[in-house]
Amino acid sequence: LYTSRIILKTLGISDFGIFNVVGGVVMMMNVVNSAMSVSTQRYLTFELGKKDYVQFTKTFSMCMNIFFLLCVLILVLGETVGLWFVNTYLIIPQERMEAANWVYQFSLLSCMCTLLSNPYNATIISHERMNVYAYIGITEVFLKLAIVYVLQIIQIDRLTTYGVLTFISSLTITLIYRWYCVKHFAEVRYSFYWNRQLFKQLASYSGWNLFGSLSGVAKGQGLNILINIFFGPSVNAARGIAYQVNGVIQSFFSNFYTAVRPQITKYYAQGNKEDMFKLIFNSSKMAFFLILFISLPLVIETPFIIQLWLGQMPEYVVPFVRLVIVITAIDSMSTPLMTAIHATGNNRLYQFSVGLIMIMTLPISYIFLKSGYSPLSVFVISLVLSMISLFVRLGIAHRQIGLPFMEYTKHVVFRSFLVASLAFIIPAWLHCIMQPGWIATVSVCSMCVVNSLCFAFFAGLSLSEQQVLANLLKNKLKINK
Repeated sequence: LYTSRIILKTLGISDFGIFNVVGGVVMMMNVVNSAMSVSTQRYLTFELGKKDYVQFTKTFSMCMNIFFLLCVLILVLGETVGLWFVNTYLIIPQERMEAANWVYQFSLLSCMCTLLSNPYNATIISHERMNVYAYIGITEVFLKLAIVYVLQIIQIDRLTTYGVLTFISSLTITLIYRWYCVKHFAEVRYSFYWNRQLFKQLASYSGWNLFGSLSGVAKGQGLNILINIFFGPSVNAARGIAYQVNGVIQSFFSNFYTAVRPQITKYYAQGNKEDMFKLIFNSSKMAFFLILFISLPLVIETPFIIQLWLGQMPEYVVPFVRLVIVITAIDSMSTPLMTAIHATGNNRLYQFSVGLIMIMTLPISYIFLKSGYSPLSVFVISLVLSMISLFVRLGIAHRQIGLPFMEYTKHVVFRSFLVASLAFIIPAWLHCIMQPGWIATVSVCSMCVVNSLCFAFFAGLSLSEQQVLANLLKNKLKINK
């Protein structure tokens, strides 16, 4: 959050918006990476669940070969179609076009670093070395702080410098991932290996993931470009700020799921559906409650907190932040369902159905924006489609792995929304009756914390879950004493 404030202040709203929209073009071409990353993690975790280390090594080498090919593909597309698009269709002030092109080139290099780090990243997650994953994440944060410091003292073009330093950060993280895996996992030994049957399995699985990833691009970076075309870089900056805030909140539940995801896949590989269902139910609720606990104060006190954080208030940033957080809270419940479906290796129906719903965000948003609606309409459309997607995912999980549809709806979806509604009432009332300022914000935030904890425990958990949590807390207190 601190780095975002300083970067916005240092670059200015226009350059910050340019960085977001130019990086968005690279993210569009990086869609194949997203599809292959899910496939890599699934197959490596599955082999580890079966304790077949020989096959793990072969799968790892095969994945590295595919990512090398993807790097070549991204580079070719980036230097042809992508470069043409940036210089032809994006709304960028003429005097900033050269800097935008430099940012684009270094964004391509950062993208390739991310590609090559994926098999190592997936290896750490599949081995459930979450402490290492956390340490590398903390290192990445310190690198971002270093970037902020350099930007403040540098005299040359800051937008270009930001692109260069972001690439150096990505390269450093990739090398750290590789060093750790080679040193600590004997089965991570790359050698050229090509198996046509394994390639077909990975390609088929990734092919359907690609359709789902395209829907994610349409919802995310595609909409970013659409906003740029209709409203210009300043609104892109507001959207970028909203997603910076959302990224911090999302990291809490995504890192939580990083620990949960391999265990769901291993349960499926072992045929242990009872424990898998239990983990899906509990992790869905806990992730939602975690987001509620963190984001409820921010949703209610958005204007004061944004002003305090950034020292300025770009247009649309307040409603953008609120809507994006609500969308993230809804999507958080879907992640265990997605993981369970991916664990089966049969993702065709899931990717087609959910991908088709999510990709409709782009044409529907275009129609609304073309009709003169504000950029807020884009986020409202995304919110509605996220709700629909949640229940479609649930229906597919019920069909493919036998997850109880009504039980999940009652104990996860209904309880989560009930807790959020009850926790919101009193803080929102306080926000309305008190004068804006420190006293009001502290009072509202304190009430949000108390309400979220109390209602999550008493209304969100079943009696048996309450008992388990109470026992865990008692044991923890005894240990600390």
